[in-house]
Amino acid sequence: MQHISRKSLRGAATLAFALGLTAACTTTQMGGAEEGEARLATMLEGKTAGEPQSCIPAFLDNRLRIIDETAVVYDAGDTIYVARPDNPRSLDSRDILVIERTGSQLCKQDVVRTIDRTQGYTTGVVFLGDFVPYE
Repeated sequence: MQHISRKSLRGAATLAFALGLTAACTTTQMGGAEEGEARLATMLEGKTAGEPQSCIPAFLDNRLRIIDETAVVYDAGDTIYVARPDNPRSLDSRDILVIERTGSQLCKQDVVRTIDRTQGYTTGVVFLGDFVPYE
């Protein structure tokens, strides 16, 4: 029978804890886009996609939502517009979207910056794709 010291057990426990943390972090990072896609699918359930549009009438900014690592969504009531950016991993629902519009419409050419909600610094720029209407 082999003797295992307390020091060895502590080392093994520390290693197991570290591996568990690594696995948890990896799962969270990989799950962000999958969770975003699932959330978007729930929002669009029962709706049919229309023709993509480069601009939409977006009068109320409080109807604009970020779906983590997936899309920017504008809820216009009966129609939900979905714009998938070129860099979806930069989307974080904890951030604030700041849109520099050229008119009353929201267009894919508009400059969209993300701002950290707690610190107030710019975290990135989002380049939106066409807006796909779902009715």
